[in-house]
Amino acid sequence: MLKCIAVADVRVGMYIHEFCGSWMDHPFWKSKFLLESEKDLLRIKASSISELWIDISKGLDVEVGAASASAEEVAAQTNAKLMAVVQNPPVIRSVSMDDELQRAVKLCANAKAAVISMFSDARMGQALQFEQAGELVEEISDSVMRHPNALISLARLKNADEYTYMHSVAVCALMIALARQLGLEDVQVREAGLAGLLHDIGKMAISNDILNKPDKLTDREFATMRSHPMAGSHMLIESKQVSALVLDVCLHHHEKMDGSGYPHRLAGEQISLYARMGAVCDVYDAITSDRAYRKGWDPAESIRKMAEWKGHFDPVVFQAFVKTVGIYPVGSLVRLESGRIGVVMEQQTKSLLMPKVKVFFSAKSKAPIEQEVIDLSKLVGRDKIVSRESAEAWGFRHVDELWSGLSG
Repeated sequence: MLKCIAVADVRVGMYIHEFCGSWMDHPFWKSKFLLESEKDLLRIKASSISELWIDISKGLDVEVGAASASAEEVAAQTNAKLMAVVQNPPVIRSVSMDDELQRAVKLCANAKAAVISMFSDARMGQALQFEQAGELVEEISDSVMRHPNALISLARLKNADEYTYMHSVAVCALMIALARQLGLEDVQVREAGLAGLLHDIGKMAISNDILNKPDKLTDREFATMRSHPMAGSHMLIESKQVSALVLDVCLHHHEKMDGSGYPHRLAGEQISLYARMGAVCDVYDAITSDRAYRKGWDPAESIRKMAEWKGHFDPVVFQAFVKTVGIYPVGSLVRLESGRIGVVMEQQTKSLLMPKVKVFFSAKSKAPIEQEVIDLSKLVGRDKIVSRESAEAWGFRHVDELWSGLSG
């Protein structure tokens, strides 16, 4: 059984399960160990950590009279805090979407080159150097702060050949935006971003023949693919350069709330907040991106389908994620009540149902119309989104060019 206790109540003989707070706030590389020496006890009490988790099935319990909280109690408190933030999301935006898209184009190119370099070292079995990673996370975080929709949306536009690398960049940006939506501290936001950047590094232990196979994987190949979280965690442990938080996301981003995930079939509160965040961000970018074996789904359709996967995601984290990217994310094809069809250009901070949309086609006349960007928040009672639409069904090509300004 896990208990959250004050550092003042820690004693030799307890099994430390996890420190509360940033990995930089305590002097230990491992977060799970049996506390066996007074020296280590003093190091814990001298740190800036105020609380930690103990496992009383593996070590001593708190002494009678000491305050503690069960995992269920702490989970309830955490969920209450998260719900409060989800209901009152922070407003993050300081430049226009168009301006940030221009910056994001260059940032994506630099980020891809940096990730290719890091991942190539991993594939060659060389010592991992993450100096660039920290700087890259800072640049991505700055972009998300200026305008959260730009880089997140642009990173989705990747071809199948560069998927593994740009997926890491996209998940990094999504993790940063989600962490800010959840009201996490700046140091935790950066760690979440680094976790997103490195979450799939274990795929470098898998051959390109399997990674880029255009057909369905065999059972043996699928089992090999499922080994990447363990392989990645071994790489990160050997590097001795990342926190337990980053390691946890790498190892557990494929766990599911109902216990059906892998590699450890963790369930519910056994899965850390950051791994739950990683699960949502990883899946969203994966299903909205073009892969070697299939075309990516429309962003709005992806959100709808993810909402139906009961037992997969933490409901509170998923709700925060939807507030981050929108019910109709940038790039979604939608039909308006007026009969016009358009692509979502930008989210509105006040309503997820009233984004800015660039209309370009009439569903009634089945003909192109003059392109126009309309703000649905200013057309309340006069026009609104009534459905998601399929670009394939309408025969539209290059829809993403309408919002991104980039030519195929």
